[in-house]
Amino acid sequence: MPAETTDNAPGAAAWKPLGARLSALLAVGSGALYFLAFPGVDLWPLAFVALAPLIVALRGQPPKRAAWIGWLAGFTMTMLGFYWLLEMLQTFSGFGLPLCILFMAILCAYQAGRIALLGFLAAHAQKKGWPFGLAFGLGFVASEQVFPLLFPWSYAATVHQVSVLVQLAEIGGPILVALPLVCVNFAVAEVVFARREARAVRRNLVLALAAAPLVAVVYGSVRIGSVDARVKDAPKGRVGLVQANMSLFGKRKDKAEGLRRHLRLTRDLEKEGPLDLVVWSETSVMGAVREDAIESAIPEHFSREIGAPALFGSVLVRPVSDEREYVFYNSAILTDSAGDVKGRYDKQFLLAFGEYLPFGNTFPVLYLYSPNSGRFTPGNRFEPLADGPHQIATFICYEDIVPSFVNKIVAHGDPDLLANLTNDAWFGDSTEPWIHLALAKLRAVEHRRYFVRSTNSGVSAIIDPVGRVVAHTDTFHARALAGTVAWLRGKTAYEVLGDAPFWLVALIALYAAVRPPPKRLMAGLRAG
Repeated sequence: MPAETTDNAPGAAAWKPLGARLSALLAVGSGALYFLAFPGVDLWPLAFVALAPLIVALRGQPPKRAAWIGWLAGFTMTMLGFYWLLEMLQTFSGFGLPLCILFMAILCAYQAGRIALLGFLAAHAQKKGWPFGLAFGLGFVASEQVFPLLFPWSYAATVHQVSVLVQLAEIGGPILVALPLVCVNFAVAEVVFARREARAVRRNLVLALAAAPLVAVVYGSVRIGSVDARVKDAPKGRVGLVQANMSLFGKRKDKAEGLRRHLRLTRDLEKEGPLDLVVWSETSVMGAVREDAIESAIPEHFSREIGAPALFGSVLVRPVSDEREYVFYNSAILTDSAGDVKGRYDKQFLLAFGEYLPFGNTFPVLYLYSPNSGRFTPGNRFEPLADGPHQIATFICYEDIVPSFVNKIVAHGDPDLLANLTNDAWFGDSTEPWIHLALAKLRAVEHRRYFVRSTNSGVSAIIDPVGRVVAHTDTFHARALAGTVAWLRGKTAYEVLGDAPFWLVALIALYAAVRPPPKRLMAGLRAG
C-alpha cells in the first residue's frame, strides 16, 4: 500500500505531500511555537499545538526531505531558544560577532539533528506502510531517547509549570510526560488532514488522542494528593541555600571575598533558626585544595565556622607524573556540624576544552599542544553523600538535567534529598538559568524527593516532590533563603525501569524504518 494512502479514510482523496516551500514555512512555524512554549518564554498552552505544523509538513514526504523539514524546525527552535549562547561566546571566546554567530549556528545545527532524526524515522516507517500517526510517535520517542545533545532538553519541559501534567515522570520520565502533548498535536493535525482530503474528521481518533492529557491530569491530581499526604507525615529539616553572586572573573580575582559572602549569608540564615543543612554553589570555595589534605585543610580554613552540616563546591588538585603535572576535580564536599569532612562527590559530565581536553587523560602529551585547556578529571563514584541518618544524592552543574544519570546516583544508595550545585553565570542575565531550573524540576517528581539547588548567580530553589517550586531566588542578586524539606525515601517506577522501555521503543522505531508492519497489526488497526 502506498505510504501516502495508508491513513486515508475510505473514499477520501489521497494525501499529497506538501511542496518544499510550504513544508519549510510550516517547519519554521513549528520551531517558533516550540520556542514560545518552552521555559524562558513559558507560553505553555502552545505545547498542545507547536508540533502540529511539523506533523502536517512531514506526512507523505520522502525520508531525505522529511529529515530536512525536521532539521529546519529544530534549527529554528534552537537558534531562538539558545540565543544566550551568542553573548557567552562573545564574552569568553574573544572572537568577533560574525564568528560567534557562526559558532552558535554550528552548535544549533547539530542540536537540530534531534528533530531531523524524528522526521527521517517517521518518513521511513510511513514509506514501509506503517500508519503515519504511529510512525511519528515512534520517531518522537526514538529521537528524544537516542540523539546525543550537548545541551539536553525535552519537550516535557514546556509544561513544567503545570504540576498535574508532569506527575507521569515518576513512571516514565520526561518522555512519558511529553507523549500526551504529542497526542493532542496529532489530533490537531488530523483536522487539517481531513479538510485537505475532503473527508470527515475521524472523531474517535481525535477523541482518543485528546483524552491522553485528561488521563494525565486525573493521574496527576490523585498522585499530588497522595504525595502531599506523605510529605505531611514525614520527618522535616531546615535547609539553607546561599547564592553569593560572585562574577566569573571576580571569583578568581578575590577568592577571599567569595568565602566572606558565603559565611556572612550563612550566618544570616542561622540567626533565623538552626539549619540541618546549608548548600553553597559549584566551586563556591575558590582556590585549589590538595586532594590528600582536604580532611585537615578545609576544617582549618573555614568549615568549622559554618556551624551546621554543609555541602559546598570546591576545586581539588592531584599531582600526576606525566605531561599534565597535575589534574583538578570539580567536587562537592560534605561536612558535618563540627566542620569535619564526611564525603566528596566529583563532577562526571565535564565541559570539553573548558574543563578537559578530549583524549587528554589517555594521551597526556596532547596538553603540550593545548596548554590552556582545562585539566579536570571526571569522577567515577555514584554513591550519595551521607551525614548521620541522611543521604544526599548530589549533582554538579548540568548533571541534574540528565535523567538517566540522576537515576544512577539515586540507585547507588537510598538518599532522602536531592541536591544540585551550579554556576550559571556563564550565560549572563538571560533565560538560561530559568530553563535550567525548569529542566531540573522533573528530577524531584521522578524520585519523589525534595530537590534543592544552590547556584552562584541564580536561580537557587527548593522544589517539592511533585515539582512545585517552594521558594527561589532571582538572578544576579546575592541572597540566601531557607525552607523546610521532608526527608523522603522509597522507589518509583522510573527508578526501577529507567529508560529501558524507551530504548525498546527506539528499537521498534528502527525496525519500522526498515521493515513493513506485521499483517496482524495492520488488520487490528483497520478493525479498530
